[in-house]
Amino acid sequence: MTDDPLFDEFELNGHTLDNRVGLAPMTRTSATDEGHATDRMARYYASFARGGFSFLVTEGLHPDTAHSQGYPNQPGLATDEQAAAWEQVVDAVHEAGSPIFAQLMHAGAQAQGNRYGYDSVAPSSYRPPGEMSELYGGSGEFPEADPLDGEELSEVRESFVAAAERAVEAGFDGIEVHAANGYLLHEFVDPLVNDRDDEYGGSPANRARFPAEVTAAIDDATPDSFVVGVRASQGAVTDEERVWPDGEATAAALFGALSDAGADYVHVTGGDATAAEVPETDHTLAELAIEHAADDVAVIANGSLGEPENARAAVADGSDLITIGTGALANHDWPNRVRTGEPLDDLDPSIVFEPDASLSDAEIPGDD
Repeated sequence: MTDDPLFDEFELNGHTLDNRVGLAPMTRTSATDEGHATDRMARYYASFARGGFSFLVTEGLHPDTAHSQGYPNQPGLATDEQAAAWEQVVDAVHEAGSPIFAQLMHAGAQAQGNRYGYDSVAPSSYRPPGEMSELYGGSGEFPEADPLDGEELSEVRESFVAAAERAVEAGFDGIEVHAANGYLLHEFVDPLVNDRDDEYGGSPANRARFPAEVTAAIDDATPDSFVVGVRASQGAVTDEERVWPDGEATAAALFGALSDAGADYVHVTGGDATAAEVPETDHTLAELAIEHAADDVAVIANGSLGEPENARAAVADGSDLITIGTGALANHDWPNRVRTGEPLDDLDPSIVFEPDASLSDAEIPGDD
């Protein structure tokens, strides 16, 4: 179709994106036991770039060799060797024509597999509800996470910075700080988890402080041309229906603090990016990000946007960019298909998520 807003160009910190559609980060547990990216992962990611996605965000990468790993066979940027393994992925994606951002994820209390032998940590003593996911290599209830003290907070912050510096060395075009879905930095934002009585707990501004400090430290340590984004949500992996009790107050504090910290974009996610889901408002989380983030901070919407009309609605409502997850797994060429009006396939879970979340042979393109 002509005049489709999904295929307008967009400038993101010096990167000219030829459309508004990016690949959402998705946990796939397909690295080696040592957390190294593989040739299969390089072919997997490059297929999305060839399919027309204007930018790619990786699955969550653990940034340290202590508490941050969340899943068995989760890739990392915690060591120079892990970073070197990502170079083949970055090169393949660049050759296919797209920038790629490394998502840095500290699992916090939701950790369910750590090869380094450390216990899980959180802002406060906390046990996530429900049980670990067998799809991602866990089983049974979560252990209670230990609260982080001031020195440990500094170590976490420094580990994010070191991982971002490794991302620069590996050739990534940027990073995304994972402060969503119930992982550590989201746990600081969430008043249902964060019970601290210091400068990192209590008020919305205090709860936004640590994610903003991590973002600012990364922005200071990386080149000006390096994209620094942040992912945010209300819901968690262990509680998808969770919302911030104080609604817009948390949103305003978080998006304002991330803007001040130097974020180039905020990437908001939820069950439905087009639905009003913030308590006591009639706004989507993306609309609150648009309202409270600085004008030069791009807003990326994610959540049930695999139907093109939903994706267009999110852009029409003011989001600068959108990301596709489930729809992308079913259609590695989602943007190319939508651009030419071709039909989209539905996701077949038997191909993608059985028996676990690792990459299946059907998802890996053969040699061209």
